Amino acid sequence: MELLNGATFQKLQGALNAANTRQQVISNNIANYETPYFKRSEVSFESLLQQEMSGDMPVLKGIRTDSRHFSIGPISSVPTPVISQDDSTTMNNNLNNVDIDQEMSLLADNQLRYNSYISLMNEKIRMMRTAVEGR
Repeated sequence: MELLNGATFQKLQGALNAANTRQQVISNNIANYETPYFKRSEVSFESLLQQEMSGDMPVLKGIRTDSRHFSIGPISSVPTPVISQDDSTTMNNNLNNVDIDQEMSLLADNQLRYNSYISLMNEKIRMMRTAVEGR
């Protein structure tokens, strides 16, 4: 029985990985705030996940009991976070494009997202635990 390998947990795990990656990228941007010619980077994940989920997917999905069986229906895949560099803008005279205020607000936003993903993951685990234990 694979209780924690469902589509919900896979998407939450992908979101947590994206939040961790975003934390590293934003921290790197903040650390290089005054570095000449440094160009900021950003992480895209939520828009990729939304595109993946909004596609035309069949309603029925077959359960594979053996790895040699064919997949029937949609394969629930979670996209990986994409890091892109912004080369089109300049913020300072040293050709650096990091806006410290924007980065700090993105950092706070990312922390809120991460906390909500963790809360959601804990709630799903609590619900499964209650169902298994019968309380």
